[in-house]
Amino acid sequence: METTSIAGLGILIVTFLISYKGIEDYGFLDQYSFKIGAILIHKDYKRLFTSGFLHADWPHLIFNMLTFYSFSSSLEMTLGIPRFLALYFGSLLGGNLLALYIHRNHAGYSAVGASGAVSGLVFTSIALFPGMELGLLFLPLSIPGWAFGLLYTLYTLYGIKSKKDNIGHEAHLGGGLFGLGSAILMFPHVLQENYLPILLIVIPSSVFLFLVITRPDFLLAENPFLKHKGVLTVDDKDNIKRRANEKELNELLEKIANTGIQSLTPKEKERLEKLSNNK
Repeated sequence: METTSIAGLGILIVTFLISYKGIEDYGFLDQYSFKIGAILIHKDYKRLFTSGFLHADWPHLIFNMLTFYSFSSSLEMTLGIPRFLALYFGSLLGGNLLALYIHRNHAGYSAVGASGAVSGLVFTSIALFPGMELGLLFLPLSIPGWAFGLLYTLYTLYGIKSKKDNIGHEAHLGGGLFGLGSAILMFPHVLQENYLPILLIVIPSSVFLFLVITRPDFLLAENPFLKHKGVLTVDDKDNIKRRANEKELNELLEKIANTGIQSLTPKEKERLEKLSNNK
């Protein structure tokens, strides 16, 4: 790609400036990051968007913006500025909404980054141009877009299930699927012409989401602290207490979701505040 077009350049500049402010000022980062408790309890919905302009550190920012730069111009020229912006911010929102759903009972969960929005651009490009060659960072090789889409989807699903890293895979999946759906809505002919690469992404993602929705325990990780019978260590007891507190917090959040925060008793509100501060 030779140049970055108007909307893409604007997003790059604004994201860089706001991310710089967040990296240098943790209070600013905390105020506008994606935080489950702040969104669900305090209805601070702006965080669904503002978190996409923040990044945890320079490598996080540079990686996301390099990926954005690689896809933004061609898509902006193909879609036009209004649809490009709708795609970008729709993917950002879609990614955060999926993360909000999956982590709805984890009041302490927080995240930042434009990864969901960028994933939307990547998946849109794969739907429109499945034969394009995508290079792998720091490796002297490239693979077809459809193969990258499949591998990336499987890696993302594994990341959500395993919880073995600190990456917001849920936002990647939600943003990517929004981008894929947007491509089909804007250009229905791609569903007929490029149905195979689209199905390679949609089928495993749909099965995974079906399990997430219909089986509440599907994403529960095995408790590693209770694998062995015998005397519990201090760490074991601390972790059991932590899990009990998390269960109590989840029950309070569930009550808020069903009947509103006003339904909590003064004692429950005090307990909610204490549990939230201990996360």
